[in-house]
Amino acid sequence: MSGTGAGGAGAGPGGGAGATEHLGGSEAVQGDDSIAELGYRPELKRTLGNFHTFAAGISYISILTGTFQLFYFGVTFGGPAYWWSWPMVFAGQLMVALCFCELAARYPVAGSVYNWAKKMGGPHVGWLGGWMMTTATMVTLSAVALAYQITLPQIDPWFQFVGDGSGSGDAAKNAVLLGTVLIVFSTLVNAFGVQLMARINSAGVFIELIAAIGLIIFLAVHITRGPGTVLTETYDLGTGQNLGYLGAFLTASLASAYVMYGFDTASSLGEESHDPSRNAPRAILRALIASFLIGGLILLFALMAVPDLAAEELSTGGLQYVVLETLGSTIGEIFLWCVVVAITVCVLAVHAAGIRLMFAMARDNNLPAGSVLAKVSPRFKTPVIPAVVIGLIGVIILVININQPQIFSVITSIAIIMIYVAYLMVTVPMLLQRLRGTWRPKEGRFSLGRFGLPVNILAVLWGVAMSINLAWPRPEVYNATGPQHWYLRWGAFLFIGIVALGGFAYYWFVQRHRTGVLEEHRADAP
Repeated sequence: MSGTGAGGAGAGPGGGAGATEHLGGSEAVQGDDSIAELGYRPELKRTLGNFHTFAAGISYISILTGTFQLFYFGVTFGGPAYWWSWPMVFAGQLMVALCFCELAARYPVAGSVYNWAKKMGGPHVGWLGGWMMTTATMVTLSAVALAYQITLPQIDPWFQFVGDGSGSGDAAKNAVLLGTVLIVFSTLVNAFGVQLMARINSAGVFIELIAAIGLIIFLAVHITRGPGTVLTETYDLGTGQNLGYLGAFLTASLASAYVMYGFDTASSLGEESHDPSRNAPRAILRALIASFLIGGLILLFALMAVPDLAAEELSTGGLQYVVLETLGSTIGEIFLWCVVVAITVCVLAVHAAGIRLMFAMARDNNLPAGSVLAKVSPRFKTPVIPAVVIGLIGVIILVININQPQIFSVITSIAIIMIYVAYLMVTVPMLLQRLRGTWRPKEGRFSLGRFGLPVNILAVLWGVAMSINLAWPRPEVYNATGPQHWYLRWGAFLFIGIVALGGFAYYWFVQRHRTGVLEEHRADAP
């Protein structure tokens, strides 16, 4: 699969995965030198090629998962014109991705965001960034696993194992059941080594890309209105509000902001990739750009093809409704099965990223039982214990959803904000280093040159603005149903504050006195 895939979407200057694996041992040495510069010795097996790293990034973003899961939200709060938030979010995240590309070229290392924050801002910033990212990743794992419930019962009612779906708790309980099965599968695959995960992930991404392109073509054939109608239709939302439609649009933009992140996963697998300092930056950009183009066309053509643009089902059935209504049940269900594949590989990628983060922090003795969590299986050449721990925590978080679905949705939203904040803990210190003149990209590798400073400034401004927008105490986001509670509306600030301050207090008073690369993982260890 890697040879075929890399010759297509993942190919570029330097060749595909198959070519990469035959270029000799110099690439492995260069990659090992990069992690040795950070004080680590190579322990993870380098087996991943060009397409594998590209697939890891694009499966984390997972266009089919994100668009099918959140289309209803964008249309509900912004109308069809919410589509403009897609290129807006892409432009902002592209600034962040370009900064990450320079870092990936110089430090292609496991737990990329943690190590970059540590290298740019020091050990305290690094720990807090890693802690926020790890916590958010575990919640995100559960949130993505819940997407099975949105799709599988629409394919066949047989997948509604709990009740018939009409009961008040049927959907939530069934979602937990389906999500638990998926997380168990992901735990087993990730525990058996990165090569198995990469093969399944790459095959899934290949199916997802083919399905996405096919969906674009099928929707294009059924277009019933022009883009001018779609891109200006607001349903008169925002009328009477202080900000008018801008307020409604900013709320709807969360549907795009919730999708376009996680591209750093391509670099987080750097210690298991061939020539990572060259391939990781390319994989990051390819994953983000491909996701933007494919996702943008799916959303646009879906709005242009749906028979009734004012149908209430757009806000209830979402993109699944559009596909089934426009393409018919047979073809529509085929595409929905491809969405199931996309959800599966998305969970695999999120889980894999979380494992590398936990391993990276444990290797620095920055987590309790660090030596246990950082242990690499001599057979599978992967950290097995983090795979199990993250899987267990993911299932526990799912169980919370049975009786507290509103609180879970609040926590899920907050987890994404924490990822944006973790990104800021990389881009802000990086900007300070640029202003001091102490940042130097890796010679002969990806560099922004004279554009580095303006791009970095835009990345920071974007990260701050979108974090505030995501966390804004909107009742429709943080207290959508039931009685209104101030602690739910302000949940983003409260939860992030508790996680950040509580976690950092533990680090400051306990863990920082123990921090340092564990002896068995040091570059100079025998």
